[in-house]
Amino acid sequence: MRIALAYSGGLDTSVIIPWLKEHYDAEVIAVTANLGQHEDYPRLRQKALASGASDVWISDCRQEFLEQYAFPMVQAEALYEGQYLLGTAIARPLIAKKLVEGAALYGADAVAHGATGKGNDQVRFEVGVMALNPTLKIIAPWRLWDLKGRSDEMEYAARHGIPVDSTPSSPYSRDENLWHISHEGGVIEDPARPVPADVYTWTVAPEDAPDVPETLQIEFKAGVPVSLNQQPLDSVKLLESLNQAGARHGVGRVTMVENRLVGIKSRGVYETPGGTILYAAHHALGTLTWDRELLAYVQDTGVRLARLAYDGLWFSPLREALMAAVLSANQRVSGTVTVKLFKGRVTAEAVDAAPYSLYSQELATFDQSQFSHQDAAGFIRLWGLSSQVNGAVSRDRIQS
Repeated sequence: MRIALAYSGGLDTSVIIPWLKEHYDAEVIAVTANLGQHEDYPRLRQKALASGASDVWISDCRQEFLEQYAFPMVQAEALYEGQYLLGTAIARPLIAKKLVEGAALYGADAVAHGATGKGNDQVRFEVGVMALNPTLKIIAPWRLWDLKGRSDEMEYAARHGIPVDSTPSSPYSRDENLWHISHEGGVIEDPARPVPADVYTWTVAPEDAPDVPETLQIEFKAGVPVSLNQQPLDSVKLLESLNQAGARHGVGRVTMVENRLVGIKSRGVYETPGGTILYAAHHALGTLTWDRELLAYVQDTGVRLARLAYDGLWFSPLREALMAAVLSANQRVSGTVTVKLFKGRVTAEAVDAAPYSLYSQELATFDQSQFSHQDAAGFIRLWGLSSQVNGAVSRDRIQS
């Protein structure tokens, strides 16, 4: 039997390699998706091999991650429960896709992952695999083995000669990619306690950010960012530059209690500096290029898309259909947005959406305008007719 394992290089997946070999008499292929996480990949490869992997397949999918997963969420202005920019949720389906590709490349019969039985990731991995290759067997060791926690894993690693870090681990559980870094665990789990300063690893505290604001110009074409400060950049370099600028000014911090798919409330801390800037800039551009009904439709659709992504249904027909509508709406979302970064805030200061802008200064001005004020009287009478009738009926009932 041959098993493709979604391998991160951490304690869980390092222990899983010999566990799979022991319990399934299997050959294990370590599959790693490079989503922009800060990782020593040659060291990761050697660690997987030292843990018992037959081979290691590392796929650089940073550009695919941004252009096919992250930027579409910007186009939809999708936020889970109004705050979360979906950094982990949109990464998991791509990891599942690479896991399926790795299984096909190596002729694997099954796939495995290191997600626990109480989180969202198990759903995202497994539903993704089921959608892309329903013939693959899925193995989730955390739902099968008798290891109870980190200490048991450390003992197992020592017995099997698995290389692990000997230094005390951070009390926080972190997930990092090019889009964000998340933090959970430790004192974060207590909603009554403020988040300690040592949690944050990307962004400076807003109060410690520079006292002088920084201005950026971001150009979009069809809702996709294509240049920064008039310099065309590929997606990876553009987001890296935005991450650096946002981090300098304390932009993109979110602390929230969210509802996991499995029914548990959890408290998490997120840092998404570049993504926060892009959401603000895209929204400013959309306010000029979408009419009221289209803007409302995209916002409603964004809520639904965020829920689908969060719940592991990225590869569903509904997500594809909704995303097609969003992409159509974004055909006219082109132009340049000037944003100001200052003390943790992003402010869109100016927007040039020509020739797609629906804004007419001739109609909007308080000076002499092309707008006919007299037309408003008939409009208001018709618009308020149902309210007038309802008011008359209600008054008659009260008086009687």
